[in-house]
Amino acid sequence: MEIVVIWFRRDLRLDDHIALSKAITYAKKHEYKLLALYHLDPFFTEMEMDINNEHFFQSLAHFVKEARESQVYVHLLHDDVLRAFQQVMDVYDIKAVFFNEDEVGIGQRRDKQVTDFLGKKGIHVSMWQDTHLHGARDILKADGSHYQVFTPYYQSWRKQEKQPVIKVDKSFFSSGHTICDESLSQKGNDKLRELIKGCSRKFDQIGSDKAMSTLHHFIQKRLTRYHEKRDIPSVFGTSKLSRFLKTGTISIRTIFHSIYEEALYEDEGRETFIKELAWRDFYHMIYAHYPEMKEKEINLAFQGMKWNEDETLFEAWCKGETGFPLVDAGMRQLNEEGWMHNRLRMVTASFLTKDYLIDWRKGEAYFAKKLVDYDEASNIGGFQWAASVGTDAVPYFRIFNPTTQSKRFDPSGEYIRKYVPELEYVDEKWIHEPSKMPIDEQLKSGCVLGDTYPLPTVDHQERRKKAISLFEEAKQQ
Repeated sequence: MEIVVIWFRRDLRLDDHIALSKAITYAKKHEYKLLALYHLDPFFTEMEMDINNEHFFQSLAHFVKEARESQVYVHLLHDDVLRAFQQVMDVYDIKAVFFNEDEVGIGQRRDKQVTDFLGKKGIHVSMWQDTHLHGARDILKADGSHYQVFTPYYQSWRKQEKQPVIKVDKSFFSSGHTICDESLSQKGNDKLRELIKGCSRKFDQIGSDKAMSTLHHFIQKRLTRYHEKRDIPSVFGTSKLSRFLKTGTISIRTIFHSIYEEALYEDEGRETFIKELAWRDFYHMIYAHYPEMKEKEINLAFQGMKWNEDETLFEAWCKGETGFPLVDAGMRQLNEEGWMHNRLRMVTASFLTKDYLIDWRKGEAYFAKKLVDYDEASNIGGFQWAASVGTDAVPYFRIFNPTTQSKRFDPSGEYIRKYVPELEYVDEKWIHEPSKMPIDEQLKSGCVLGDTYPLPTVDHQERRKKAISLFEEAKQQ
């Protein structure tokens, strides 16, 4: 039987999906049947399960169920990726494979491996850029080189026309046009059930319907004041869409165009949010041009930095036991929810690299395990920015003061109290610096320093001087 394969990856939806739409058009033109496929990579399925993996696999299971109910039987293949495709070829005559490509990281290397394999078999491969508003090579300078500074990139990005929402012909989804081969998917079905059974927590914020309702609620309730509220962690002021973009249960085009169609008028909130979408494209572009940036600093001057290797301090940061309330609140939110407010991502990354002087790669790897919205390019870019070692990064001498950040963005301590219950009854006067509480206040609040809540693990002013000295020494070498 002659077929076209639609290979789903981190695009778990049936709407506004470029590769799916193109695959349907191709299948109709040549009168081929459509086989939907998801490859369960043993690299991910066999690793230790953490909150990031649990969220993704639950999103996948939700999508597979929805798709099959829509007569798109997503076949789950659990094997080496080339053997997985060979299993399909052993049963069907594959004429073409359509998928939305990865332009960076391990996904890019896998795509090349599969494309070369299929090409040698004479199978037509059709790859599409679907995960970003603009791909890694869409926005370039006049001389053809890539941007390294965000502002000029954004000015060019803003002028470029954005691709419209893609229409998917769902009338093609029927037993006459799509393949359902349960025997081919048995091993993968069993593996996914096993993975879901092993999850320690259940997520309800998954799936395309939830993604769309989250988007519309954001536009109607929070978009107009986004620029004012997005930096205040105690307020529900952000979109909460990043977890859906991570799994592809909503398209970036749907988000962009909905912002324009549903927003009542042009305002600062909308423009601020759109700039965040551009940052996402920017870091993706940077990663594509610097494929080693997950392991190496982009700024050559800071490669080979002598980072602190104190595992006790790193453990304190991971657990949210640094003695700096805002930092601890951010890390505990991450550990509990698999998500952290963006302001806190900057604060905690800065604290790790500038106060603890610990290698940014360790923080990036920890976030990779914990964030349900983990985006490799954005996370690496964010950590290199905070550590002052990346492109267009914060200057190394500009060091966030965690206490000042706390007073500015959580003045009443509402966010701190939510995630650091030891400080729940501490007076507002001391909430940002509990170590300064007199002993009678400690007893009154039920928070005894060094016992109930840790004393500051470092002296910020001393570490600030040491950080600047460390960076200046690296620059001179």
